Amino acid sequence: MALFLVLAGGYWSFTKFNFNTDYEVGQVVDSLNGVKVYYNGGINHVSGRNLTSGGYNLGLKYQCVEFVKRYYYEGLHHMMPDSYGHAKDFYDASLGDGQLNTQRGLIQYTNPSPAKPLISDLVVFSPTVYNRYGHVAIVASVSDSHVEIIQQNPGPYGSSRETFPLVKMDGVWQIDNMRIMGWLRLVETSTPAGR
Repeated sequence: MALFLVLAGGYWSFTKFNFNTDYEVGQVVDSLNGVKVYYNGGINHVSGRNLTSGGYNLGLKYQCVEFVKRYYYEGLHHMMPDSYGHAKDFYDASLGDGQLNTQRGLIQYTNPSPAKPLISDLVVFSPTVYNRYGHVAIVASVSDSHVEIIQQNPGPYGSSRETFPLVKMDGVWQIDNMRIMGWLRLVETSTPAGR
């Protein structure tokens, strides 16, 4: 029991506090199309809620969800109909490939899909034992063999950029990472941000 308490306390501390002295929480570490990525320290650290001047919820600072929603709001002028939820909630498993995810106002594609990922697509990762909320990121670049994502809150020692193999087989594209459930894409019928 004592070992369990020590391990649980160590995990809680590591995910809440910043043990990487190279960065401060809130420090800019990267950007995509002018939208900044901030350092968060431990994956469960929160620095309050980020709201737009009009009251639209961008999410908890500086979680992964806050970055992707801020990217879609600032960079693509898109407000999601449902502005709340964990990263895993961005993917609706009841939808088929290429259907409208009404909560996000985005078209959802499964991994794999006949639709190749594109720059600015929102990528959704499934939860893990260590991260029950899942993870979201933005596609920063795509080739016929790789997808590069940009992310906020990859952990205190994680990188804001990660690259995964992209494979095309039998007419479908697959990002070769078993945690990636799929990607979402803005279409012209989505609701633009009112600014």
